[in-house]
Amino acid sequence: MKKIVTYLLIGLFGTTISCSKFEEINTNPEATDKVTSGMIATRIILHLANQPTQKGFLQPYMLNKNVVWTEFVESYQYNGFGAGSLSFSAINDAQFMPQFATSEKLAKSYEGLMYFARAVKFFEATMDLGDIPYNDALKGETDKQYFPKYDTQKEVFLGILKELELADQAFAAGENFAGDPLYGGNTTKWRKLVNSYTLNVLMQLSKKVGDADLNIKNRFQQIVANKPIFTANADNYQLIRSDKSGQQYPFYKVGNNFTIYPTMSTEIVDRLKTRSDRRLFYYGNPSPKKITGGMTAANYDAYVGIDPSLKYDNILDIKNSNDYSKLNDRYTEVVTGEPTQQLSYAQLCFIIAEAAVRGWINEPALAWHKKGVEASMQFIFDNTPNTAQFHHGMPLDAAYISTYVGGLTLPTGTESQIEEIITQKYLASFLQSEFNTYYDYRRTGYPKWKINPETSLNSEATGKIPVRWRYPAVEYDYNTENVDAAVSRQFEGVDNVNQLMWILK
Repeated sequence: MKKIVTYLLIGLFGTTISCSKFEEINTNPEATDKVTSGMIATRIILHLANQPTQKGFLQPYMLNKNVVWTEFVESYQYNGFGAGSLSFSAINDAQFMPQFATSEKLAKSYEGLMYFARAVKFFEATMDLGDIPYNDALKGETDKQYFPKYDTQKEVFLGILKELELADQAFAAGENFAGDPLYGGNTTKWRKLVNSYTLNVLMQLSKKVGDADLNIKNRFQQIVANKPIFTANADNYQLIRSDKSGQQYPFYKVGNNFTIYPTMSTEIVDRLKTRSDRRLFYYGNPSPKKITGGMTAANYDAYVGIDPSLKYDNILDIKNSNDYSKLNDRYTEVVTGEPTQQLSYAQLCFIIAEAAVRGWINEPALAWHKKGVEASMQFIFDNTPNTAQFHHGMPLDAAYISTYVGGLTLPTGTESQIEEIITQKYLASFLQSEFNTYYDYRRTGYPKWKINPETSLNSEATGKIPVRWRYPAVEYDYNTENVDAAVSRQFEGVDNVNQLMWILK
């Protein structure tokens, strides 16, 4: 018996030593065992700024009528909407950034990023759906609030504007911080982004300009007059691409089986041709049939778009005729492509121009309109190899940009001016900013996209593009009472893609 006990003790001792050695051997001395504010910041920023790859990258631009998809019938191209998303998991741990900071000033900077990230995610969700959980959201861990109530869209927007204001204040009190792949932690640039983003939010509320609580005009005026905003393309809210795995341009050809399917849309091509705008030569390639017939690649008429509202069989017939324009080679052949934007200086210029036309601010609308077009053209030129393969002998050089921008005008009449500003904003956003041009269309009706009732997948209103997504099924499964109350309050109990949310009334 004593021998058995001795053997057991020896065995246990040996096991203890073995476990200790196992842990030592399997611990990477170069890996961190502690989460830092910078680590969380990197993950959150990349989630906010990045875009899907391959076909997923182009799906928003099918809805925005930038491209025509020829693989098969694509819902967005034919205005078919389903359920949206209501997930805030990407910012679940944002509150830990200031808590883990090593100084008060760094804590302020990470607090600013937390407020901005929250504002962006709630803005995206309410823009897609309408009323959403806001005050009770993200309280599952802290308050055991697993079934959050839905706030009205007005309450959500008031919260978003407050969080953006707090973000600006926090960045102003902070210092440069680690973990930022956008601006290298520069708090001044982050203040520019926060305030420019706020102007974008305010413009999306244009139908509510008379609401005293929102105070849209005064907020807009104060930011333009007193706070830092974008002043150049270097300030863009964008990801600069590289040739490293996972950082390449989202539609680069390697590993991408979808490069043969997108073609240029008439909604883009025809507007650029009408304006003799050389961005056409950077967005598309000439029609092979036109080149074979003797046209040069520098001829505007060599570029042919396809009407995205045509029946799918008719689209295939055009493609088989070889008389259409593919995307420019720079989108598939250049590994770094161009930076992918969520909000650009050019777009901000058009937002300010629209605000001037609406009488919100005392600024020259035409001057800001010109700045927007100039910034768009300069961005394309600066981020494209200066070879004929990518500009077809029609470069966006300084002389052309100066002459083109100098000749720009705005039509007479407020509505006509808004239409032209929104149209130029649309042309400046080709394959950029995901759903932003759809939001502008939904709000203003511009650009006037062609809608074909015969091909529309919006079965309940074939002559319209849907104005929202339905609430996700998981909400009906697990948060039934609250989502039902929201649908009843907004849409008379019918969760329909054609029902107007509060900001559109």
